[in-house]
Amino acid sequence: MSYEMIALLMFSSLMLLLFTGQRVFAAIGFVGAAASMLLWGVGGVDIAFSSAIKLMKWYPLLTLPMFIFMGYVLSESKIADDLYKMFHVWFGGLNGGLAVGTIGLMVLISAMNGLSVAGMAIGATIALPELLRRGYDKRMVSGVIQAGSSLGILVPPSVVLVLYAMIARQPVGQLWLAGVFPGLMMAGMFVIYIVIRCKLNPSLGPALPPEDRNVPMAEKLRLLGAGLLPIFIFITMMVPFVKGWTSLVESSAIGALAALGAAVARRRMTWAVFETSVRQTLGISCMFMWIILAALCFGAVFDGLGAVKSIEGLFIGKLGLSPWEILILMQLSYLILGTFLDDTAMLVIVAPLYVPLVGSLGFDLIWYGILYTITCQIAYMTPPFGYNLFLMRAMAPPEITIRDIYASIWPFVGVMVLALMLVMAFPQIALWLPGQVYGNP
Repeated sequence: MSYEMIALLMFSSLMLLLFTGQRVFAAIGFVGAAASMLLWGVGGVDIAFSSAIKLMKWYPLLTLPMFIFMGYVLSESKIADDLYKMFHVWFGGLNGGLAVGTIGLMVLISAMNGLSVAGMAIGATIALPELLRRGYDKRMVSGVIQAGSSLGILVPPSVVLVLYAMIARQPVGQLWLAGVFPGLMMAGMFVIYIVIRCKLNPSLGPALPPEDRNVPMAEKLRLLGAGLLPIFIFITMMVPFVKGWTSLVESSAIGALAALGAAVARRRMTWAVFETSVRQTLGISCMFMWIILAALCFGAVFDGLGAVKSIEGLFIGKLGLSPWEILILMQLSYLILGTFLDDTAMLVIVAPLYVPLVGSLGFDLIWYGILYTITCQIAYMTPPFGYNLFLMRAMAPPEITIRDIYASIWPFVGVMVLALMLVMAFPQIALWLPGQVYGNP
């Protein structure tokens, strides 16, 4: 059997297992381990063992539980509620102001947690009931929360970018810095769309009545101080790292300690909050470690097969495609996969092929990590099986139907596609900040 047929058989077996509902890490790990044993006999077990040792020796992986713990502490201690109260008071007088505040809340939640699910959960429990109670259009509300929560996998500290860094063998710090401007740009584009849309049709996002906006300045300033606490924690964590005073792992520890200290200072660190945060952190960290381990095993088998060279020969030699045409096809394939897989599954399935191919085509792998992440955001929100669509359906009240959820996302998907095109056309949007900090060209 040719190597191309072996690679095709591995992919088809993997997709079949995923369609049967198997765990992502179990399906990927089983196919990788079984293929290595069948190809190289008993010695094939060394591939999985070497992958495990490589994972355990990867020092930046310690950032993963630190940032997840930081996010859950700030979420479970209700410090995120203060953020929304701040946006409520300061932006309520603007048409669509609470929706703008929700986007701001999502950006800050993303900077605290790095997971899309966390932003969705907080937005659905804090912002969604308030926006509906204030007369906001239910489709506008659904779109805002889904689009805003998707920023969690792009704005640092993104857990998805940590996973990409491990598989692509790229520095986590550079990937995080590369995600800053694209993430803020996309959030700004969401805000511009909301403001323009609500100005043209004020009924979509009515301003708060004067009696709700007449809050004493002292109370406004108090809420501003409480709401800016997570920003202070983020600055405390990131400035030493950007300045080179601390390593990435040390900065993550500073962030976790700062979040814990803030919860204690606000007298919100109960035993229940601490236990929930630790349990959630342990569960998610273990899940990602199993996925990374399975992905490394799967990728090692592909490296041994030389499948990357075969794919490169097919696209360039036989089909005669240009590097940009190949890159666009890759992004389209992510959009298709995203209709029934989550971001981590997409990455570990195709990264063994795509990442080396992108490097051989002459593209920057840091830049491509941002393209991948933005494409995942779009795939998260596209029917029929976009991940965020079903999360929204599970958390939304009965009056928001699945039809409303599907109809709500298209304007925001259009904004995200525009952001993707801008980052593709102008790579320095992603690469300028890491270049300034690390001195890369």
